[in-house]
Amino acid sequence: MRIRKNESAGQAPTHQRVLLTDLRENHLIQTHPMIHPHSHSFGVALFCAALAVPVLGHADSLPKKKARTLTLERIFTKEEFKSKSFRLEWLEDDSRYAFLKEVKEGEHEGSKEIWIANAGKGKPKCFLAASALVPNGKDDPLEIDGFSFSKNLNLVLIYTNSQRVWRNKTRGDYWILNRKKNELRQLGGTSKSASLMFAKLSPTGTQVAYVRDRNIYLEDLVDHSIRALTESASKFVFNGKFDWVYEEELGNQDGFRWSPDGSAIAYWQFDERGVRKQALVDHVSGLYPKVTRFGYPKVGQRNAACRVGVVDVANAETTWFKVPGDPREHYLARMEWAAGSSRKLVLQQLNRAQNTKLVMLARRSDGSVTTILKEEDPSWVITHDDLHWVQDGKAFTWTSERDGWEHLYLVSRDGQEITCLTPGNFDVDLLLVDNASRWAYFIASPDSPAERYLYRVGLDGKGLRRLTPKSETRGSHSYHLSPDGKFAVWTASNADTPPVTRLISLPNHKVVKTLQPNKKLHRKVAALKLRQVEFFDVEISKGVSLPARCIKPPHFDPTKTYPLLVYVYGEPAGQVVRDRWGSLWHHMLAQQGYLIMSFDNRGSRSPLGRAWRREAFKKIGILPPRDQAAALRVVLRERSYLDPKRVGIWGWSGGGSMSLNAIFKYPDLYHTAIAVASVPDQRHYDTIYQERYMGKPSDNAEAFREGSPINFANRLKGNLLIVHGAADDNCHYQTYLKLADKLIQHNKQFSMMTYPRGTHAIKEGKNTRRHLYETMTRFLHEHLPPNP
Repeated sequence: MRIRKNESAGQAPTHQRVLLTDLRENHLIQTHPMIHPHSHSFGVALFCAALAVPVLGHADSLPKKKARTLTLERIFTKEEFKSKSFRLEWLEDDSRYAFLKEVKEGEHEGSKEIWIANAGKGKPKCFLAASALVPNGKDDPLEIDGFSFSKNLNLVLIYTNSQRVWRNKTRGDYWILNRKKNELRQLGGTSKSASLMFAKLSPTGTQVAYVRDRNIYLEDLVDHSIRALTESASKFVFNGKFDWVYEEELGNQDGFRWSPDGSAIAYWQFDERGVRKQALVDHVSGLYPKVTRFGYPKVGQRNAACRVGVVDVANAETTWFKVPGDPREHYLARMEWAAGSSRKLVLQQLNRAQNTKLVMLARRSDGSVTTILKEEDPSWVITHDDLHWVQDGKAFTWTSERDGWEHLYLVSRDGQEITCLTPGNFDVDLLLVDNASRWAYFIASPDSPAERYLYRVGLDGKGLRRLTPKSETRGSHSYHLSPDGKFAVWTASNADTPPVTRLISLPNHKVVKTLQPNKKLHRKVAALKLRQVEFFDVEISKGVSLPARCIKPPHFDPTKTYPLLVYVYGEPAGQVVRDRWGSLWHHMLAQQGYLIMSFDNRGSRSPLGRAWRREAFKKIGILPPRDQAAALRVVLRERSYLDPKRVGIWGWSGGGSMSLNAIFKYPDLYHTAIAVASVPDQRHYDTIYQERYMGKPSDNAEAFREGSPINFANRLKGNLLIVHGAADDNCHYQTYLKLADKLIQHNKQFSMMTYPRGTHAIKEGKNTRRHLYETMTRFLHEHLPPNP
């Protein structure tokens, strides 16, 4: 069995599955991570953004002067610089892939149909025409948000009418198409619209399981009967899906797994009794406000109790696993069937402090568990999806930082033999384990933390080799590999060159064809005449250097002085200094006379080793802004063209919190700040994230006080704009109002902007994104003017 990294954990590959999930909001700058930007992230959808090969040509139908000028209208309203993506999913165990294609003409013009292509030969063919997706009594085909196949491709499960739950659109309607019978039928019976979640065909192709409300249901595809497999004892108990904090911080959404033989379903159950609720208030949708309350365990508060069981499909009886430890003080982060078996599962349990992880084999028959591996770290252990069974279930792959770098290991089934497959001073990001050919494919950045390249190594630790051609000397290269490791969709970019997407063969990395050239975007970017982005290091103390990047005005003159705007994130969940395309708003500001810099402080997610990432342990909001300020002092001293009296900083989410800490704690260094969707008080963020990096407030009270910018609001001297979405379920509107209240108490003048429909992405509602960036641009022009 070949295993893809992006496959849902534990899902037996008994049917083909594609889910076209939302892409992470990138705000057209592609450098801003959320406060927890899960490598969750793209699910099985593919964001094809990239190859560093310029396309020559002229800007489309614009006078030369206008073609060279970036504007908010061009970026956000007309979206002239939006790169096109190519989404596909490889079919099981071969080199075929499926994708959606728009109908160009005819009765169903504009609708999508499913095509299948063989990467090695031939042309793509229409597999499912739009006309086959027109329900009885309707004129238009279903809008496809996702799809999956039975193993023989006779059944097609269509996901449509998708609705956003938290980050992603995980609730909607499901339809099943029987290609042999040419029959299209909606699942769920008479259930209300958009009420089903995570529907999956059984391995036998005779049933579909899905979550509705709080339980898992089974629908027979022959007699169309529907029955519940689980039963909730309380309105606070739910099965087969996750609570808010598991989804956000552990990257979990789909909460159940079919056994390989289809006889049972393993699932998570949550009990939220005693978990305090967070409230979101919608003031704009109706005559009266609408209040939504949901379980949100804030740092140090009570978690939901979580357990895992297996329900027998025949009799709906559940066997619960006897996992040791208080279920409210531990997390069951991962669960899957073990090595193709329908008798055992493998569980991964984290303690609440997240410095210990246990890998357990669980027996379906009696619920007993046996620990086979223990991972420990004085700070925190990493959570990943890199456990893949090899050698017919005698061993599995594993990712660990135990030697100081994030490396790939081979572990025997009993956990007694542990072998590092990728030794060296670099971090790895596993993509694919090809069990048949005994290769592991991964991304690494041995020479520069800003770059990403493809490598592979044998499962015996031999044959380590870079596959990205040596001619590619810079940029970020991402790959979506076929299950057999013979082909990949290669996406790459650098900070100066927009996306191109190509299909390649492996291991020779030979281009088969271009899937998305983005020619129009290349022409428009070429017409802008942008200055090349600079990457450099800033030494802030002996032996400590921070990665940095700089965007200068196109007609930069070192004899003049310019205002400096620092774009920051700084939390352990993200990395800003990357050599990849994006930053259109930053380039626009550069055209107007600003310099934009970014620094990755110690503690950021840069691939610089475990020690680098643990520097900020229990010092979030303390060490990172100190590093940022130190880097700023160095560049102001070394670069005479920077005006020390015109220095600003801005960031989103964790970067918003960093911006607040910067202007409050270093008021003589930063004169202007914009904080978007920030967390002014760390006590208001969730248990899993905040306790992983800071511990509990009761155990680290002084650091929580010192790391929370709200406690330093009295030091504000400069110009501050705070921005928040009233519907932000992640970093709450409540904390924004508390900061405003604190600033008022200290008689500090500041500006604030609320977006009534805005979530953490602040993109909801007509013209919201344009308005946000226009607000920030005007604020910078007023308080950090680009003129001499």
